[in-house]
Amino acid sequence: MRIANLDGRLVLLTSGGALDVERASGQRFSADPHAVYARWDEFTAWAAGLADPEAETFDETRLRAPSPTPSQVFGVGLNYRDHAAESGLGLPDSPAVFTKFPSCLTGPYGGIALTGSTVDWEVELVAVIGREARNVPAERGWDHVAGLTAGQDLSDRTVQLAGPAPQFSLGKSAPGFGPTGPWLVTPDEFADRDNLELSTEVNGESVQKGRTSDLIFSVPELVARLSAILPLRPGDLIFTGTPSGVGMARSPQRFLAAGDELVTTVEGIGSMRHRFTEPS
Repeated sequence: MRIANLDGRLVLLTSGGALDVERASGQRFSADPHAVYARWDEFTAWAAGLADPEAETFDETRLRAPSPTPSQVFGVGLNYRDHAAESGLGLPDSPAVFTKFPSCLTGPYGGIALTGSTVDWEVELVAVIGREARNVPAERGWDHVAGLTAGQDLSDRTVQLAGPAPQFSLGKSAPGFGPTGPWLVTPDEFADRDNLELSTEVNGESVQKGRTSDLIFSVPELVARLSAILPLRPGDLIFTGTPSGVGMARSPQRFLAAGDELVTTVEGIGSMRHRFTEPS
C-alpha cells in the first residue's frame, strides 16, 4: 500500500491515481495526512477492503511530506561503515542520535533556500512509526513501522560543526532541510525491506549510492534502541543514516550552490527532486 499527502490531504495511491481518503471513507478518516498514523491498524484494514476504488490522476509536484507534523524526528549519524570511514571516525557502539526539528520538513519537490556556502547532501531511508513503541525488542521492530519513504538530511556544515560543541540539530534543521517523499510505502510492498538501494545525484552526476543492507543499526534495531529510551509515537520519523559520498568528505570539498538540482532516490519508493536558491 502507498499513501501520500496531496495538497495537504491524505490520499491512497492506486494504479489509477490518487483516492481522497476522507471522501472515500465517508469522513470516517480525516483528510489530515498526519492523523492517520494514530489509527494505523484501523486504516489499513479499511484500505484492504476497498474494491476497485475510483482514483484520479494527479500532478506529482502537488505532493507534500507524507508525515508532515510529527512530534519527534530522529536522525542517526555514522550508520554506514563507509560513511564512518570517510568521516575519519570509528564505528559507533550505539546509534549516534540527534534531532531534526519538525519545522525543517518539506515535500518531495520544489525549491529550497540555502543558508550559506557549505550546505551538504545526505540521502537517507526514512522510517515512519505507525504504532506506539516502548521497550520494543528488535525482532518486533518492523511491527511498529507504518512504512518507508525517501529523505534528505540536508546539513549546513558550518553551523553543524561550530564549536566548542557541535550543533548537529541546528545545522540540520533550517527550513526545507528535511525533505521526505514522494509517498509512504508499507513494508509488505518490498521484496526485501532490509536491502534497498539509495542514491543522490547533483545536476545529473551520481554522488552517492549505497544499500540499506549496509546499515550498522537496521530499522528494527533503531526502533528497539530508541524505544528503550523514550516512546516512539505514531507519525514520528527516523532518518536512518547516509552512505558515503557526502560533499564535506570529498577532496576538494563540494557543497550545494544556487541553481543546483538534487535528485534523491530510494529503490521501491521513488525519487524526490529539489532546486536550490540563494539564501533568503
